[in-house]
Amino acid sequence: MRHGKKINHLSRKTAHRKSMLANMACSLIEHKRINTTVAKAKALRQYVEPLITKSKNDTTHNRRIVFSSLRNKHAVSELFRDISVKVADRPGGYVRIIKLGNRQGDNADMAMIELVDYNEIYNPKGKKAKKATRRRGKKSTTKVEAQAKEEAAPKAEETKSEENETKDEA
Repeated sequence: MRHGKKINHLSRKTAHRKSMLANMACSLIEHKRINTTVAKAKALRQYVEPLITKSKNDTTHNRRIVFSSLRNKHAVSELFRDISVKVADRPGGYVRIIKLGNRQGDNADMAMIELVDYNEIYNPKGKKAKKATRRRGKKSTTKVEAQAKEEAAPKAEETKSEENETKDEA
């Protein structure tokens, strides 16, 4: 019986599972997004989120803890150098899992797992989210109305100048 055992064993022995998750985490850190099965993506999320949290505090101790999990010094250096800077103000939820459908060969559920701050589609740079207000603002003019106002303004100035000329002549 598996009472109280929450880890997904992924049909692998312990050493194989740990190596696979370490390799997948290194690939995720290097490429910022990878495609895998949904079960592996969920297991990887549980594996990599604590490592990203540890990378926020750049100490020798945290680097050694992360290195013992990842076993790749290039991934560790990129995690502490680049990724930790981008996620510094985020309180958690560093990765996103997007389901892609089923794989052609064996009909396995596939998913894309990606680092949230590196996706330019969902959070474009330079654009801040517009704060929604519950108040009704003043009505904005449409382009047609704005063009009509601009055209009317020079005509009004021309008529005023013509009136001034007729007054001067008289």
